[in-house]
Amino acid sequence: MMINWVEKIRNALTYTFLGVMAFLSLFPFGWMVISATNTSTDVTKGKLSFGSALFSNIGKFAEQFNIGLIFWNSAKVAILGTLFTLLVSSLAGYGFEVFRSRARERLYQGLLLTMMIPFAALMIPLFILMASADMLDTHAGVILPLISSAYIIFYFRQSTKAFPGELRDAARVDGLKEWQIFLFVYVPVMRSTYAAAFIIVFMMFWNSFLWPLIVLQSPEMKTITLVLSSMGSAYFPDFGVIMVATVMATLPTLVVFFAMQRQFVQGMLGSIK
Repeated sequence: MMINWVEKIRNALTYTFLGVMAFLSLFPFGWMVISATNTSTDVTKGKLSFGSALFSNIGKFAEQFNIGLIFWNSAKVAILGTLFTLLVSSLAGYGFEVFRSRARERLYQGLLLTMMIPFAALMIPLFILMASADMLDTHAGVILPLISSAYIIFYFRQSTKAFPGELRDAARVDGLKEWQIFLFVYVPVMRSTYAAAFIIVFMMFWNSFLWPLIVLQSPEMKTITLVLSSMGSAYFPDFGVIMVATVMATLPTLVVFFAMQRQFVQGMLGSIK
């Protein structure tokens, strides 16, 4: 009987703790959604109930900015950047695991060491490189320096360790070339890994701020993160409009995550095994 009471108390404390942590995690998002329906004055007062200024805030946002162009710029950078990153990183991860050589591990260790270099140390060399290549104020200048991600390469190599070698050997016996094995055997089998990596990389590109701030200069090229920054740094910021823009900027990443949530979990578990 005593053991049952101890177990019940332990479960109660556990669920209470988890409930409090869930509330603290979800409260900022809920407050953001509520604030999007209120005026700037109500937001500064800390109003925690829904208001009637949602459509007014959306109208003000549409008057100040070209919403379609802004989201097109963000979507173009995020989608193209994600596709190129997955292509380059999966090829590199596959190659590091499959092809053996004396210099392989040293090269791989050197690649992992680049993760310790802060991006602030790379900004000036990358800016000079993009300027010499005439890629400033272009979306290609935002995407190209970011497509080779050491973390995603590491993630794909770890996932490739779980890839059945028998499938690769059977494909070689059937006469498939290495690029055919990668494209028609490896990619379909590792689709959950690709799904998890897609979510991670898409969110990275969609939420990227510092590098686009340096590269993109004209208003018609800016992404949603740069627009949000300019709205927040205005002399008289309208917090209701800012919250509407923030909610709209958050929706694409939420849609991508919840649409691929199951594959994300499978891919992350597969990378650990």
